[in-house]
Amino acid sequence: MVDFFLRHYDPWVERFVIFDDGSTDGSPERLAEHPRVEVRRLRRAHPDSLVLSLRHLYDHAWKESRDAADWVVVVNLDEHLYHADVAGYLESCRRAGVTAIPGLGFQMVAEGLPEPNVRLADAVRTGVPWEPMCKLSLFDPGAIDEIDYAVGRHRAEPAGRVVYPERDELLTLHFKCLGLDYVDGRHSEQRTRLTDRDRSQRWGHRYLFDRDETARWLEELRTAAVDPIALAAAGRYDVPRWWREAPRPAATASG
Repeated sequence: MVDFFLRHYDPWVERFVIFDDGSTDGSPERLAEHPRVEVRRLRRAHPDSLVLSLRHLYDHAWKESRDAADWVVVVNLDEHLYHADVAGYLESCRRAGVTAIPGLGFQMVAEGLPEPNVRLADAVRTGVPWEPMCKLSLFDPGAIDEIDYAVGRHRAEPAGRVVYPERDELLTLHFKCLGLDYVDGRHSEQRTRLTDRDRSQRWGHRYLFDRDETARWLEELRTAAVDPIALAAAGRYDVPRWWREAPRPAATASG
């Protein structure tokens, strides 16, 4: 996913800080070749839980960007934030006083991995509206005091000057379900990183799927898949949005 990730974000992200948990597949070396990437080793703040260690990282690592960045993006390598005109959209949000931009979540699905030199958002055009992927991954680090993510970043309770867009246009495209062999291999890898505490809480429970369970899940997704970009553009995204449960002041774009 490294090349797909960098190809997607390179046009509008000026600096990357990527945390590695001991990869042995050449990913850190590949990332380090990029002139704007800094690779750091993940420190497990909770030795008994990978999931809680990641939540600690997501809650705090971005704070060093205060006074240095207009926006921060907190994502995993298989999460691509999408807008047809990202730079223009971020500028309009800034003019309108928006400080926190959640994405409408989609679980993307394909029969297999695309060719390595493509842009995933162009090559994989089917996905399922997916509430757990409705994440607040893009925000103004100078306006937000604390982000306070739930486990997995599936929700957040940001504090500070929190202003959401009046209309949700950003999408979170999760490129995990790219063929049975790929997903089953990823699950096998990821389950080895879970601790007993993670397993007892059923955090990352899909990592524990066997191959048959994974195959059935992928088939369910393929049956329900739509064109996410067309669906969102038509205003037909009907999945609940946690940030709309308790309305905050909405900004209206000017000019």
